[in-house]
Amino acid sequence: MLSGFESIQLTTLILIVVAGFAAGWVDAVVGGGGLIQLPALLLVPGITPVQALATNKMGSIFGTTTSAVTYYGRVKPDLKTALPMAVIALAGSFGGAVLAASLPVSVFKPIIVVALVAVALFTALKPDVGDITVLRHDGHTHYVVACLIGAVIGFYDGLIGPGTGSFLVIALVSAMGYAFLEASAKAKIVNMATNAGALLFFLPHGSLLWGTGLLLGLANMAGGYLGARTAVKQGSRFVRIVFLLVVGALIIKLGYDVWQDNFGNFAAMVAQILSA
Repeated sequence: MLSGFESIQLTTLILIVVAGFAAGWVDAVVGGGGLIQLPALLLVPGITPVQALATNKMGSIFGTTTSAVTYYGRVKPDLKTALPMAVIALAGSFGGAVLAASLPVSVFKPIIVVALVAVALFTALKPDVGDITVLRHDGHTHYVVACLIGAVIGFYDGLIGPGTGSFLVIALVSAMGYAFLEASAKAKIVNMATNAGALLFFLPHGSLLWGTGLLLGLANMAGGYLGARTAVKQGSRFVRIVFLLVVGALIIKLGYDVWQDNFGNFAAMVAQILSA
């Protein structure tokens, strides 16, 4: 199944395009578009989870590239910080994808939920954070912190994925002192690299559905362009509001996954005891 179009219904195809556009818009503003895009891909008949992940990354890289270029033309993010972060994040993403092939990601989900709750509380209780850029570090320390953020979140993107852009934004805001808008601009450059790192792992395995991925990519590009322009026009406060909404959705989604995993194990154990 090279394209993913075989036996796919028109309504499902339309849903994938709409999801790709919406995901591109959300990703461009604050990240987290995978929450919309990945479930839509799983509706493709016969698609495997690995194929869905790989095709999702292919669609996303179109959107993140478009929004990164759009942001650069209007916000002019500091490439001396963004490019080293992106290179380190690409390597981290590749490493995370390698580990994801042999390690169940359910192990990490409870930790991620706790981290997201902490991020949401921090952002909600400090309304002035991210309004303006006030850098917390200078000199070599600035670049070391940036590269550490790129390595950790890049690894996370390759391993699990959902909310990578949101984690990048909050790390750039809280750990480095950037305003939300400038953090989003840098996050897009780094997120583009993390998508590329994961794709480098998936490509040799033949997991991509090329036709579906290209269609998704075009929709993602359109959403990414509009989302970046909207964020630039509305400013950091708008980005902060969208950020809180996306993080809230991530908490619900991953929290539900953790509950399902644990409840499923508990139910299986009870069934085993009763049948003994």
